[in-house]
Amino acid sequence: MPRPKSTIRQDAINLPNLLTMLRIVMIPVVLWLMNDGTPRANFWAAIFYVLSAVTDALDGWLARRMNLISVLGKFLDPLADKLLVMATLVFMVYLGRLPMLGVIAVIVMVGRELSITALRTIAMSEGVVMAAGQGGKDKTALQMAAILLLILQHPYDVNFFFTTVRADLTEVGLILLYLSLFFALTSAGEYVKLFVEAVEAKEQRLAEEDELDHAEAEESPAAE
Repeated sequence: MPRPKSTIRQDAINLPNLLTMLRIVMIPVVLWLMNDGTPRANFWAAIFYVLSAVTDALDGWLARRMNLISVLGKFLDPLADKLLVMATLVFMVYLGRLPMLGVIAVIVMVGRELSITALRTIAMSEGVVMAAGQGGKDKTALQMAAILLLILQHPYDVNFFFTTVRADLTEVGLILLYLSLFFALTSAGEYVKLFVEAVEAKEQRLAEEDELDHAEAEESPAAE
């Protein structure tokens, strides 16, 4: 059963969108704890980061379950995701936690996100919908895991019963970050390909419609 139309104000106070806005509010908390830099503060920053990721999955599930999918939610949800990822990565650069290669990776990722967002906006103005591909989803998953490890930062001893291994979470996080960069670039190529194909298909359809209208216009006098 379709949901009655609601206003932006009503959409702003429904549960899924409140969770999305809570995710945005938690971003400064994560950054503030990261700025402290102690193992304890980094641990709590990671906890809040995980809570933000959980609300990301929860608000989408609730929106579908409660039939509360809204225009505001479609705008806020991807915005909250990008703000969380980009804010934490840029703040890590500011704190000097990343090596030069990591800084370059962050710059490329930020540029990629801005470019794809602009491309999607142009596509929407052309009436073209660009759905997220598998490469984009893999990129996001790897980024989230990489950022979590980079927030924790400090080496930890992992007990495997018979032996203890000292895990350098920063090194593992950087590997995942570089891997996510690969998927970010390949998925960006997929978006560009989809955009070009969709626009060309639209232009071809419009050209065929113009030819058909022109042909009908030429036939009309003859019919009289």
